[in-house]
Amino acid sequence: MAAHTPPRGGITEETVPVKRDRTHFLYIAVIGAVLLGIIVGFAAPGVAVELKPLGTGFVNLIKMMISPVIFCTIVLGVGSVRKAAKVGAVGGLALGYFMVMSTVALAIGLVVGNILEPGSGLHLTETVRHAGQAQTEGGGGESLPEFLLGMIPKTLVSAFTEGQVLQTLVVALLVGFGLQALGSAGEPVLRGVGHLQKLVFRVLSMIMWAAPVGAFGAIAAVVGETGLDALKSLAIIMVGFYTTCLLFVIVVLGALLRLFAGVNIFQLLKYLAREFLLILSTSSSESALPRLIAKMEHLGVSKPVVGITVPTGYSFNLDGTAIYLTMSSLFVAEAMGKPLALGQQISLLVFMIIASKGAAGVTGAGLATLAGGLQSHRPELVDGVGLIVGIDRFMSEARALTNFAGNAVATVLIGTWTKEIDKARVTEVLAGRVPFDEKTLVDDAHGRPPAAQIIEPRDGGAAKTSAKV
Repeated sequence: MAAHTPPRGGITEETVPVKRDRTHFLYIAVIGAVLLGIIVGFAAPGVAVELKPLGTGFVNLIKMMISPVIFCTIVLGVGSVRKAAKVGAVGGLALGYFMVMSTVALAIGLVVGNILEPGSGLHLTETVRHAGQAQTEGGGGESLPEFLLGMIPKTLVSAFTEGQVLQTLVVALLVGFGLQALGSAGEPVLRGVGHLQKLVFRVLSMIMWAAPVGAFGAIAAVVGETGLDALKSLAIIMVGFYTTCLLFVIVVLGALLRLFAGVNIFQLLKYLAREFLLILSTSSSESALPRLIAKMEHLGVSKPVVGITVPTGYSFNLDGTAIYLTMSSLFVAEAMGKPLALGQQISLLVFMIIASKGAAGVTGAGLATLAGGLQSHRPELVDGVGLIVGIDRFMSEARALTNFAGNAVATVLIGTWTKEIDKARVTEVLAGRVPFDEKTLVDDAHGRPPAAQIIEPRDGGAAKTSAKV
């Protein structure tokens, strides 16, 4: 095999192992950092709490890159599509799917919560009462007009400076449609955005090398703050919530993925293993958003579908948050000795799902949404929110992981339903024969139709793959 000029459809075996080995060591370091953080949290809780800025700083570095990633992805995806109706069809289908799945998640959370009755037997202390009241400051119900107006940025660039995902989405869509209207005259701009995307992903891959430090600080701080005692008395709701999320991902999402896309949920979860580890260590699905976009494109889903489904899903596809709000509301009501009637449960939880838009990637936003929903419907229950403040960080991890898995599955399904996915490439990628490029996080050839760029006609043997992987 030639060292510098591999044959068309070939892939150099010399470079891929080197890239994979380097990132392999990075994520081993993340696991080691998490374990070390747990040890420090138990051994020296006072010192551990002071390490919290390390985790916050790393998450902020990732957040810094989210708006540029979304902008480049959507502009390239929408700008390269010649029919605007196609983009609208993808968005409409995605929103419809998100509404259905949020309803299913709500129903599952209601059933499990009513069976477990997790708050029975707990008692409300004065400290817990004050903690619950404090959370209402971050909650509150946002009206629909306020939400819609909030999607419009103050200036064309303020969406990037303020880090608003939905505002960035709006600006990117407008720019993408503008480039569509320009036709061939917009091609130089598209090429420029393509080069900018490569730069953005390269910067992101550099930031990822700080992940062990961020994971160490985040885990040490939360263990130092809560300790072991905080978890013992609340084990039922934690175990019940984790189990419910796991069953939702494997049974519900897994069945949909197998039925409509013919994809094994375990293979997809394995493909996204590093992203799950990143979320687990930072407790924020937002930290893995740029990598999800890159990996879904690499998997074989077209740019327009990825560019629209993933960012929109981070605000509207909140499966884990739906389950969390359901079970936590029932938990608080039971603990306060004021259980909710079925009608009250449905009314309150539908309200909170609407109020939770955009909370998927923000650590602690689910707790504020819970407090705000209770404040607006059953104010006498707000004090009970303090009961789960101590374990909310751990529950935040579960809902972030579930939200992330739900968005990955949604992207594959939307791509399948709109026929914007290369199924042959999906098989190759999930089988490990077309590895993801951890160095650049972007496929140079992916602007062309996936079937043409990756899977060559079979030659009586294994599928050949493009050198640009």
